[in-house]
Amino acid sequence: MKIRIGIGFASVSGGEFTERVDAMEKLGLDSLWLSEQLSTVAVDPLAGMAYALGRTSALKVGTSVAVLPGRNPVLLAKQLATMAALAPRRVLPVLGLGPARAADRSAFPVPAGRRGAVFDEALLLVRRLLVEESVTFHGEFFDVSELGIGERPPRPLDIWLGGAAPAALRRIGRLGDGWLASLVDPAEAAAGIAAINAAAAAAGREIDPEHFGLSLRVTFGELSASTMEALRARRPDSDPAELVPLGWAAARDLIARYVAAGVSKFVIYPAIGPTGWPEFLDGFVRELAPLQT
Repeated sequence: MKIRIGIGFASVSGGEFTERVDAMEKLGLDSLWLSEQLSTVAVDPLAGMAYALGRTSALKVGTSVAVLPGRNPVLLAKQLATMAALAPRRVLPVLGLGPARAADRSAFPVPAGRRGAVFDEALLLVRRLLVEESVTFHGEFFDVSELGIGERPPRPLDIWLGGAAPAALRRIGRLGDGWLASLVDPAEAAAGIAAINAAAAAAGREIDPEHFGLSLRVTFGELSASTMEALRARRPDSDPAELVPLGWAAARDLIARYVAAGVSKFVIYPAIGPTGWPEFLDGFVRELAPLQT
């Protein structure tokens, strides 16, 4: 498997963002990833993607993850197609059901109890718009007639999905091109991959074995109270050390266990203070970048 390791930005302001993009491009790193965090100083993932792609020539840029339900799928398809035209083979969309922060959820309104159904229909519409010159689509939530988005990617975009619940894994098998997991341990990652492959086979599809990834937070000291609270909320029975490695050696060891489970793409989110970026980047280049194959 081709192991690739990128860096994720969370709650990074515009000024810092430019500095980090430039540093990653200069060092020849694989990819940067942007989270959907409306209620923080973080840049918008789609606007940030476009800016970073326009500022660089080799760096790949992805979302980890961007919310699909509540977002207009026609506009999203146009945005993705435009970025793919301007930066071929460097646009890595990963889509999810909803934002992690409760305060952000009202910004992505969907009919009560129908978020999954809206997601499925929106994704089908996005996919068709990205490959067909003119689309007529009459669904439960979206209705378009003879609509196109102009220039489309010469090669269909791979659209990965997030989530780890059983329904999410089945959806990835049915509709996704890959999986970007988070807060699952290596055994759970292996089980998730098996479930996705089974769902894909049942749908007459096959997921590329290179298309299983993981967002991994790495810390270099005690986790913040807010991070611990978020971990307890999502994984109350898990050992934090199995999900958030402490230091470079623990990160390397845990990545090796994920690789053995079938994961080959990683997004590293550093738990560092505002002045820790240069030191983290030096360590990343020294400790993790050489793990790529």
